[in-house]
Amino acid sequence: MPIEHQGGCHCGAIRMTYTSALPAAEHTLRVCQCSFCRKHGSRAVSDPGGFAAIAIADEAMVSRYRFGLATADFLVCRDCGVYVAAVMTKGDEAWSVTIVNALDDAADFTGPTAPVTFDGEETGDRLARRRAKWTPTTFVRP
Repeated sequence: MPIEHQGGCHCGAIRMTYTSALPAAEHTLRVCQCSFCRKHGSRAVSDPGGFAAIAIADEAMVSRYRFGLATADFLVCRDCGVYVAAVMTKGDEAWSVTIVNALDDAADFTGPTAPVTFDGEETGDRLARRRAKWTPTTFVRP
């Protein structure tokens, strides 16, 4: 049975729902070793069999930061500074990783951590990995 995890930034400008069949404690938390994620203390989860919905109250309050290969938007609130998710889009499709620290029940995500590094990954390989491993995502109206 799917489990919904609600969350978002501190001020509420970005809200999200991450849905997965896995209980929070059974997720492996990916700890990306890039400088952006290390500076944010990021712990990320995704479920290709799950679903994520992201609601942005005011687009002007969201920084869609891109770096490196510029293949995803890192959603950071311009007001409170919380990093909520990374999103990759292709046409009408989108996939994301959810930043556990932005979830209301973040303390329930007690599974093992796995440091990951994607340095040297080619653009095509990166896009294919994300489509296979990230969570299908939609943007919804708040």
